[in-house]
Amino acid sequence: MDSVLIIEDEPHIARGLEQNLKFEGFSVRVANDGQTGLEMAVDRQPDIILLDVMLPRLNGFEVLRELRRLQIAAAIIMLTAKGEQLDIVRGLDLGADDYITKPFALSELMARIRAVLRRQRSHCVKEESLSFGRVEVDFKKFSATVDGRPIKLTTREMELLRLFVEREGEALPREEIVTRVWGYDYEGTDRTLDNFVLRLRQKLEPDSGKPKHFVTVRGIGYRFLRNGA
Repeated sequence: MDSVLIIEDEPHIARGLEQNLKFEGFSVRVANDGQTGLEMAVDRQPDIILLDVMLPRLNGFEVLRELRRLQIAAAIIMLTAKGEQLDIVRGLDLGADDYITKPFALSELMARIRAVLRRQRSHCVKEESLSFGRVEVDFKKFSATVDGRPIKLTTREMELLRLFVEREGEALPREEIVTRVWGYDYEGTDRTLDNFVLRLRQKLEPDSGKPKHFVTVRGIGYRFLRNGA
């Protein structure tokens, strides 16, 4: 079931969208301000976000900018006021996938949702299995082996590994890793992340003291290298 997050502060619009999208078979959540919407988007990772421009706490452009900075993969459709051409252009420049102007017909909105979901799926096929060095990982079966021997990974370790795989070769900042894996409102310390990376090294690296795949990027965070450093 595809999931939709509605970030809209006008109750009658949010309620109408929620009811109609549920009727169309979507799993739906609603946020009534930008800050709450941003946190829900990061924590829940919806397939699509309907994002109003004029919102309390954080406006739609601020939410959009932060979501794209964090590389949240959800398709985003901006809800703009009729005739506000500058809002449309700004939203698309910041990374929105589409827009629709108020008032709009449900049939038009559904057509736009289906279109952006098709485009999203054609470009975002997730890797369900992975091999590097002596390691085999199956994300679908939630299993891992080293030299054919089963290795137990926790849910959080598997989520961290998937993030590294999806962003292979990139220097990932600590803040972004923590936000993507632990959630936007996580209040722990950097040491937590270090401990989890250390555990991945101990379980999956040939020599955890000289890591080849989970590499520290000094002053930034970590980088995953499938073929080794």
